[in-house]
Amino acid sequence: MSRRKKLYEGKAKILYEGPEPGTLVQYFKDDATAFNAQKKAILSGKGVLNNRISEYIMIALERINIPTHFIKRINMREQLIKKVEIVPLEVICRNVAAGSICKMFGLEEGKPLPRSIIEFCYKEDKLNDPLVCEEHILAFGWATANEVDEMTAMALRINDFLCGMFAAIGIRLVDFKIEFGRHTDKNGNIELLLADEISPDSCRLWDLETDKKLDKDRFRRDLGDVTEAYTEVATRLGILKANPTTSPTLSIVPNGDK
Repeated sequence: MSRRKKLYEGKAKILYEGPEPGTLVQYFKDDATAFNAQKKAILSGKGVLNNRISEYIMIALERINIPTHFIKRINMREQLIKKVEIVPLEVICRNVAAGSICKMFGLEEGKPLPRSIIEFCYKEDKLNDPLVCEEHILAFGWATANEVDEMTAMALRINDFLCGMFAAIGIRLVDFKIEFGRHTDKNGNIELLLADEISPDSCRLWDLETDKKLDKDRFRRDLGDVTEAYTEVATRLGILKANPTTSPTLSIVPNGDK
């Protein structure tokens, strides 16, 4: 596909004008950022891995009737997606204490939570994406009460599915962040869709036996081997051939071979 008009560039992805009305092309960059982009690096191959992992998960979620913005993968770094109006909220689902919740409540990292917790954060880098409650969301018009209920219900369903999927390959889903968008179809109907991506950039993934981190925390905490950890996730999912001597960009399994 020829390069189209750039519409938006974020920390990890670029959005281009799509080939048809109501579509966009989402390009996955190799850029890695942390602490609201105070820490930055280029990790060769990360965009390719996140593209394929997110594709794999979006397709799997569609099969259990979670509506997503994903249409198809175009190439190693690009996806064709439905154009949406992003709801300005990050939806976080936590299963195990890690990251900011440990600092907030003095919890020990790695301690299983009594139940899965859904949090909402207002998407605003200048404010460091503050934690908000439903009263804030409704008062400031970021989403309706029905949308809050729908996002919460979908996040819990996604969590149930992903916990099982990752457990089957020896990985604990500690927590994850997702985003939603409003899509208007040809008939003018508005549907809430899962948007953005689901990848090791947006999930905390720990090996079930060793608690080895297989996610972006390797970059945040200077643990090293970031791309190698993402490659391990893709390999366990069956996206990559299990051949450690081959570059991940050369050994990716075709769509039909998942």
